[in-house]
Amino acid sequence: MIRYFKTDNQIIHEKERLEDGIWVQMLQPTQEECAQIAQDLNVDIEDIQAALDEEESARIELQDQYTLILVDIPTIEIRHEKQSYTTIPLGIILTQDVIVTVCTEDTAILQSFLEKRVKEFSTKKRLRFVYQILYRTATNYQINLRVIDKKRMEIEERIGDRMEDADLIDLHGLESTLVYFATSLRSNSVVLERLTRYKRLEQYPEDKELLGDVIVENRQAIEMTSIYRDIINGTRELMSSVLDNRLNTVMKYLTSITIVMAIPAAISGIYGMNVDEKWMPFSDTPYGFLIICALILCICIVTMFILRKKKML
Repeated sequence: MIRYFKTDNQIIHEKERLEDGIWVQMLQPTQEECAQIAQDLNVDIEDIQAALDEEESARIELQDQYTLILVDIPTIEIRHEKQSYTTIPLGIILTQDVIVTVCTEDTAILQSFLEKRVKEFSTKKRLRFVYQILYRTATNYQINLRVIDKKRMEIEERIGDRMEDADLIDLHGLESTLVYFATSLRSNSVVLERLTRYKRLEQYPEDKELLGDVIVENRQAIEMTSIYRDIINGTRELMSSVLDNRLNTVMKYLTSITIVMAIPAAISGIYGMNVDEKWMPFSDTPYGFLIICALILCICIVTMFILRKKKML
């Protein structure tokens, strides 16, 4: 799908055709739509379709008539029937008079511009528009990272009696998301560093200040990702220790029960031996069976008391 937008006096309007100072938004474009824009703007169709490949890495390329900026942005996906986070490419193409964005999803980053939640937004100030997109991307990473840490805290609170195997799976999913985030943020930081060096991209003083803010926010997102990964690793190790301790406790109880149950089995086995009854204690006593049962019970109680004193029961 292709949509055209243009701002007049900081008010955005949707247009019906291509013109100067316009923003071309391409969402999951078809082959025909990509070919149309490539022909109208004299752009290589492969650069337009680059953002449609989920495995494409972030980069910046300067061509003769345009500039391609490819970054990774966070998005939501359904993984194992649960909401999770991942990253997808966002392509930005700068020509002499037009800016084109290409993405496979209608993300919240671009929606914020359409919903007029970005101050001093103008489709005519193309480079500032790019920096505003990158700034929203960095802050969106931070928002998602805080949500991930909140989910981690909820799992951590259940460590103990309410902990389940599903918590380990959820924690692994959060850790995988942080790996995706860390890789994408590092790739985006390389693009930002190159933007500071290219003199071809004309910048106003306020644009340079905005780019500096973007770099700071991106670095902060990288640091947050690293910190949260370390915390999740600690949480996972804690959960593993708790599960191991549970297993050890169960094995300890089973061993203690086995010891107690072995006492009557051993005594009854001795009395079941095929020997002369005169050698068996209480064999001629009228209440010999009850006496033996009472002795077995007493021995079991003493054994249980000893095991409990050693904290094995």
